[in-house]
Amino acid sequence: MTTLTPILSANWDRPESFTLADYRAEGGYESLRTALGMDPDELVDLVKTAGLRGRGGAGFPTGMKWGFLPKDNPKPRYLVVNADESEPGTCKDVPLMLANPHVLLEGVAITCYAIRSHQAFIYVRGEVLHVIRRLRQAVAEAYEAGLFGTNILGSGFDLEVVVHAGAGAYICGEETALLDSLEGYRGQPRLKPPFPAVAGLYASPTVVNNVESISSVPSIVSGGADWFTAMGTEKSPGFGLFSLSGHVSRPGQYEAPLGVTLRELLDMAGGVREGHELKFWTPGGSSTPILTADHLDTPLDFEAIGAAGSMLGTRALQIFDDTTCVVRAVLRWIEFYAHESCGKCTPCREGNFWMVQVLERLEHGRGTEADLEKLLDICDNLLGRSFCALGDGATSPVTSSISYFRQEYIDHFEQGGCPFDPTKSTVWGESS
Repeated sequence: MTTLTPILSANWDRPESFTLADYRAEGGYESLRTALGMDPDELVDLVKTAGLRGRGGAGFPTGMKWGFLPKDNPKPRYLVVNADESEPGTCKDVPLMLANPHVLLEGVAITCYAIRSHQAFIYVRGEVLHVIRRLRQAVAEAYEAGLFGTNILGSGFDLEVVVHAGAGAYICGEETALLDSLEGYRGQPRLKPPFPAVAGLYASPTVVNNVESISSVPSIVSGGADWFTAMGTEKSPGFGLFSLSGHVSRPGQYEAPLGVTLRELLDMAGGVREGHELKFWTPGGSSTPILTADHLDTPLDFEAIGAAGSMLGTRALQIFDDTTCVVRAVLRWIEFYAHESCGKCTPCREGNFWMVQVLERLEHGRGTEADLEKLLDICDNLLGRSFCALGDGATSPVTSSISYFRQEYIDHFEQGGCPFDPTKSTVWGESS
């Protein structure tokens, strides 16, 4: 299990890995040629059999999502790739698109053929201008080579692909807010149902998938379902990019089978920075409940992490050592959620604002034990009552940190301030 599986990241060390020539030299777009010779429904069944689960956080079966498109709807079908990577700690899609954009584009073409779509949009976070430029260059190369456009590879299949730059709103990572933004409206989540598969982009049947999910499709076509399920676990098959950041000796992307443990990944990454011990970590970004050193050997798959009380999410493993003040870290996260809340629903708009006020009091030693109960009460009113998952996600670091580190919260107001040495205590690598 400690063996890495460089598939999406196999050519990242090559200086021209982002070019069409380099990608094709390694067999790129051969999976598209194979797919175009298959029946679309056969491709959908292949992805279902492989058990590919969404790599954007929720882990919903990708092939099942494709199968939700109504067969009797006369409107055009759309594929929308969610490349609005904005979750604190999540940093896998940007390097993937930067180093290997053509594996995403090949996945886009195969997916569109499978779901009988002739129009795809790749929605990219607007701040990553270098990625947008590289993607657009890769799309231009694909058009010039006859891989996009009319009559792809002589198959009779037509496909248009647009790279769309967002405006830097975290909420647009939520699929329906992304669709509103793509249509030119303010990015805010829609009430569901109807779900995007029935009435998505321009009120037409739409599939919304994450970058890594779509990028995994070419290897499934070339390797087959048995090859893919041979990796990972029974219910969480395949491989994935694990993003290690924070207090780790060698931060970066580690592509490994699902079910690998943090202990194994840390061994490969040189461990927690020298002289310190692991205090807490996130398995899937800041919107997943934190875990502690007691969970080092928990398999990183959807079921095991769920049983441990958290979520696998985007596999953004943020590592915090014993110099970190958990109250300060949680406050920084909630400040982010308060800033990024779209304001459409009251629980999220008000709840995150007030959690910031309470957490600030606690961090500066002016809180009380009643403030801890107030935080939990706010979370109870947020969880399951907001329009989208932003509100739910914001409760995760608060409730889990109080569960594991309640005494640390108490120490703040009993000692009249943060008990950590401000010259050594760090959040996001910065001295406070």
